[in-house]
Amino acid sequence: MKVIKNILDKVLGALCIALFGFLVLLVTWQVITRFVFNDPSVISEELAKYCFVWLVLFGSAYVFGENGHMAIEFIKDKLPTKLKLGVEVFIEIVVILFAALVLVKGGFNATSLAWTQISAALQIPVGYLYAALPISGICIIFYCFFNIYLILTKQKPLEQL
Repeated sequence: MKVIKNILDKVLGALCIALFGFLVLLVTWQVITRFVFNDPSVISEELAKYCFVWLVLFGSAYVFGENGHMAIEFIKDKLPTKLKLGVEVFIEIVVILFAALVLVKGGFNATSLAWTQISAALQIPVGYLYAALPISGICIIFYCFFNIYLILTKQKPLEQL
């Protein structure tokens, strides 16, 4: 399971770096074409929107894998250790439910509906934009199961709980 997590971390990290670099190039090109040539590039604007959405969704999945997301922990920190472990598992289960229902199921439905719509500038299905939703949801679900595994096998240090 740790091997899969490490591979997923590397893939998501590389994907986010590539998307961010490409997004910087696209926006720079957009500024140049708008202000230097007075002829804004429609394709770069649409493509930048796709890159930004993908970057946010895959970046959030990556953050879940690193346990870098925001959490208000002052109440949980005051609980006894066993109850703290139970609360941690409960939080992961709630995130799994959210990711499964909203990101995977809802994202799949949105992708299916948008697959018949064609982007005006890029001439590709809009479903590609929404396809990042279920993919990032699946990654988040995997990370949550991995975190539950770490919690239950006590491989996660208590100061991180």
